[in-house]
Amino acid sequence: MNDSAGRLGQLFLRYASPLAGLRRLPVVGPWVRWAAARLVPRDALVWMQIQAGPAKDLWLRLNPRTGSDYFRGAVEPQVQEVLSKYLHPGMTFYDIGANIGFFSMLAARIVGPSGRVVAFEADPEIADRLRENIARNGMSWAFVQQKAAWCEPRQVAFARNDPALSPDRGLGHVDPEATAEDTIQVDAVTLDGYAQIASAPDFLKCDVEGAEKEVFRGARRLLEEKRPGILCEMHSEENLNALVREFELFGYACRQISQNHVLALPR
Repeated sequence: MNDSAGRLGQLFLRYASPLAGLRRLPVVGPWVRWAAARLVPRDALVWMQIQAGPAKDLWLRLNPRTGSDYFRGAVEPQVQEVLSKYLHPGMTFYDIGANIGFFSMLAARIVGPSGRVVAFEADPEIADRLRENIARNGMSWAFVQQKAAWCEPRQVAFARNDPALSPDRGLGHVDPEATAEDTIQVDAVTLDGYAQIASAPDFLKCDVEGAEKEVFRGARRLLEEKRPGILCEMHSEENLNALVREFELFGYACRQISQNHVLALPR
């Protein structure tokens, strides 16, 4: 992206909220949408510092069309609150389904150089952006694993979301039945297996677009022995009920912190 386009992208992000209002106006709206499409390419990426919240001043390379919440520090405030409350310096944190790394870097800020962050991101393109974001913030204690977390170690089909619908491919997910053209094979690990060769987590966040049951089928030894705190986004009522039952069987107390997120803490 050239310098002028980058500056336009930064302006686009800074004024995303008023622009969104203009887009809805019957006369001005079509012109604003046309101008945005011409001036800021759909695949544009610009470096911006987060403006507010516990991640304030961290750098992210953002898509101007989808990065407004990240830029304002407003993405999933309940998740930010939980990480700020339950993470402490020196802890090990796993971010399962890290995407571009907003929460990985927030966690890295909190646990500090004496801690460790492992960010699992299966999509190779997004994993590269995640590495860039970590490097820009100088967080050498945060590591990217370009792998999916799953119930067994093997290659799995990963459905990449259409970048026209989700420029950050944030809806990508493991789907053994996937037949779509934009599906790739990725390496998968179990959390139990990974924790045997690396530091086990004190706390983990899981956002895997519906594959959460399979992730925790591969983490039963971890739940029984290490007993990390868990923050999991649930993508169906079935997964919510099944995982809450499973967590409770392992001696966890569960509560919902938002419509889609469950916090599970060992009793």
